[in-house]
Formats: sequence, C-alpha cells, structure tokens
Amino acid sequence: MARTGTGRFFEDFRLGEELRHAPPRTVTEADAALYAALYGSRFPLQDARTFARRLGLDATPLDDLLVFHVVFGQSVADVSRNAVANLGYAEGVFGAPAFPGDTLSAKSTIIGLKENSNRKTGVVWVRTMGTNQHGRAVVEYVRWVMVKKRDENAPAPTPVVPGLAPFVPAERLAPPDGLAIEGYDLAASGDSRLWEDYAPGERLDHVDGMTIEEAEHMLATRLYRNTAQVHFNLHAEKDGRFGRRIVYGGHVISLARALSFNGLANAWRIAAINGGAHVAPCFAGDTLYAWTEVLEKIALPGRLGLGALRLRTTVLKDRAATDFPGRVGDGYHPAVVLDFDYTVLIPSR
Repeated sequence: MARTGTGRFFEDFRLGEELRHAPPRTVTEADAALYAALYGSRFPLQDARTFARRLGLDATPLDDLLVFHVVFGQSVADVSRNAVANLGYAEGVFGAPAFPGDTLSAKSTIIGLKENSNRKTGVVWVRTMGTNQHGRAVVEYVRWVMVKKRDENAPAPTPVVPGLAPFVPAERLAPPDGLAIEGYDLAASGDSRLWEDYAPGERLDHVDGMTIEEAEHMLATRLYRNTAQVHFNLHAEKDGRFGRRIVYGGHVISLARALSFNGLANAWRIAAINGGAHVAPCFAGDTLYAWTEVLEKIALPGRLGLGALRLRTTVLKDRAATDFPGRVGDGYHPAVVLDFDYTVLIPSR
C-alpha cells in the first residue's frame, strides 16, 4: 500500500514550479477571537468595530499576522512539511485587508534551490501569494526554508539563490481603500505618539515578558493548519536535534507584535515584512521579551495624516530587554531568537 501525505523533500522541488495550495480557508470571527486569546494583542483596529468604522471600514479587519499565518499554513504541506527550520523572510507586502467571512487561498512559486554541504538538506526559496475570494492579494512574501532530503545521494540541482530587495519601497505600502485616517481616535488607543514623535535610531523596550505554553503554541499551529512535523510530532522529535518540539516561528512573531503595543500602540497596521531571521529555536517554557529600533521614517506622498515607520524588533529568550541586546559582531547575543524587520503605518499630524 502506498504511503500518503509524506510531503516533499528537497529533491522533489523544481525551479520555476508553481504550487497551488489546498484547501482554501474561510476565516471567521471565532478564528479572530482565538488569535486574540493566544497573544493578547491590544491594537484597537482589530479589537473594536466602532474604531474600524471611524476609519471608514465596514467591519473590524483580521489581524495582519493572522492573515499571514493562515496563508503560510496553507503552503506548509507542499513546501515545508519536512522542514528542519524556516530561515527567513523578505519582500512581504500586505494588500487588501481581510475580514471575518473572507476565504483565503494561496499559491507559491519556487524561485531558488541550493543543496547544503552536508548533502542531507537543502534550502528552498518560495514566493507565496494569498488572495481573497475576489482574487485580490491580501499578502505576498518570500521565505526560505531548510528541507530534508529523502536520499542523500540524490543529485543536487544547479544552485540558484534569488536576489531579494533589502526592504519594501514606499510606493508599495498601501493603506486600505477608503481609509479615513482623520477618524483615528488617540484616546481609544491610549497613546498620543504619532509619526512625528519617533526618530531613527530610537530604541523602545517593550517591557513585558510572555511565557510560551505548550498548549498555546500547539493550538496556534493547528489554528493555522501548519502541518510541519517539527511542531507536532514529539515521538519523532525526541530523537531529533533538540529532543523536543520546536515552536512555530510565526508564534514568536505574533507574541512580539503583541508586546510591541507598549511603545507602538498607534502602529495600527503592518504594511510590509522587509526581512527576518529565526536566529534560534524556541520551546515551551521559554519567556520572550522584545525591543524595537526605529530604522527609518518614511513619508507617504499624497497620504495626508499618515506616515510609515520601518522597525527592527529583536526578540529575546529568558532575558529582559532593558539594555537592548542584539547583534554582536557577525552574530547575535545568545538570548536572541528573532530579528524582524518590518514596516508599519501610523497616523501623522
């Protein structure tokens, strides 16, 4: 009897191949509520229908990262079910906002392949796009992932490493259609700081810590339909590199976004993911802290009352961020688990 559902190994990928991921997923208010329960995010646009309507939106949009995770999860069975680790992100752009009741579909194109020197694994680069039921893009991004080989002796493809932009340009930072930013309610966000109040080089300690619970990270990964076995199968992973299940990297990103409310409460939308690296794995029981550096202030011509901040958030494991540990020479401080470069939209005066 043939085995089913084993997923692709490195030698199964072909450069230029397009993968349509099944099945599509209708995201509901229950999904949004569960997401809020998992991370405790407090950004008012995703919390209050009245806030969203003051901005000209008909309903409360789904959290940008929930959309990202759903699309990411759809791609896992075809791309990273046999992954060793997800390595990084680039050229991520959020398009039309998604709302409860929208159905999201995803497809990916293989844009790079490179076997590792140990011949046991290789790196696969994919460009993934998620669309709603109207065919409008809700998110697009590149990620690269280390995938196991089925056969160490299988011939390696010609290495192709794609050239990727270091950041998403201003002209691709799209606010929602019909946005009425003049309706933004600073009292409802609880923070008076606007675009003009931040400076490049400024560092923000987000202060709070949050411990990853086994049940929570497992529930989150199932919520996104992420089938990568490194997150689920303790029977297999007990003999793996770490002897335990690895927390899905997106779980860490969402915890960091929730923590960043302290200091960035008016960063109401993620517009772009410029880059990111999962520097070290996380496990249940780890406590995460985060700090952010403002890399750049970006003016948005023709967008009165709205600006953008390019941010770099560093997430630490079991260490507070009071002295902002991050890069050390060519590497990182041993507490760093995530280095995340992204751009947010924020009201301006």
